[in-house]
Amino acid sequence: MHVPVLLQEMLQAIRPRSGGIYLDGTLGSGGYAEAILEASRPDGIVIGLDLDREAIVRASDRLCRYGERFRAVHGGFQHAGPLVASLGIRALDGAVLDLGLSSDQLEDPERGFSFRVSGPLDMRFDTSSGPNAMDYLNTLSVRQLEEMLATYGGERYCKKLSRGIIQARDVGRLRSTGDLANTITRLIGQRRGKIHPATRTFRALRIAVNQELDNLSAALEQIPPLLVPGGCFCVVSYHSLEDRLVKTSFRSRKREPDKWIVVTERPVRPSVEEVKANPRSRSARMRVLEAVSAGDFDKSLDG
Repeated sequence: MHVPVLLQEMLQAIRPRSGGIYLDGTLGSGGYAEAILEASRPDGIVIGLDLDREAIVRASDRLCRYGERFRAVHGGFQHAGPLVASLGIRALDGAVLDLGLSSDQLEDPERGFSFRVSGPLDMRFDTSSGPNAMDYLNTLSVRQLEEMLATYGGERYCKKLSRGIIQARDVGRLRSTGDLANTITRLIGQRRGKIHPATRTFRALRIAVNQELDNLSAALEQIPPLLVPGGCFCVVSYHSLEDRLVKTSFRSRKREPDKWIVVTERPVRPSVEEVKANPRSRSARMRVLEAVSAGDFDKSLDG
């Protein structure tokens, strides 16, 4: 079961209450959604979005006891505005995004997110839509792959890796996550420390395949205007590219102090105890934005 990161800090930030309507834009296994539903008893409502249809099924099963208080929608947070509107919701009392991969995604070799067990080169959050990782790699030149590895992965060996990966692709030696991980290890060797040599390449490819940064930028534009006065938007990110987007977006809104308050001048990090209990939380950073004023609409929920 996926362990929610910075769970108590998230609850303190958005302050769920009875009668409130909340958005969990990265539903996953439903850990955040469940905590918000519990904290907003007896009649708080949570809308859960996810591109992963399997996550929608798992979370819906887990949270079925909440009945109409929980509504799961297959869709990405980059479309939060229209998806929320389609449910008859005109305003939110709070919203959360946890941008990390779930344990369920990482541990399923068929999803292709992990290099630890070989599986298809897929990496899509929504397996029913768009090109998978192998399809994407087939479209790249050496130069394009080099730029992707440098930009999204911060990979210092991007030139060497791009040449070697494209060569392996062209001779038919790149068919699985295991093939890709082995190619990377062969090219740059085993690194010292805890970071596997394939980590940055896999992250970069996943970001590119899912258009993660573009989608996050869209969500950062769409979600804050949905908040009622006093409503908070909480984002948990796991690498510097995501965190930089969130920080820049929130700070740009800070220029309108009559409309927005940046609650977290510095990101909230997991405690030592949490990192020990859940090592995957170690890179998490949480930032929070609060709405001071809202648009000219009334909060409602139809249907």
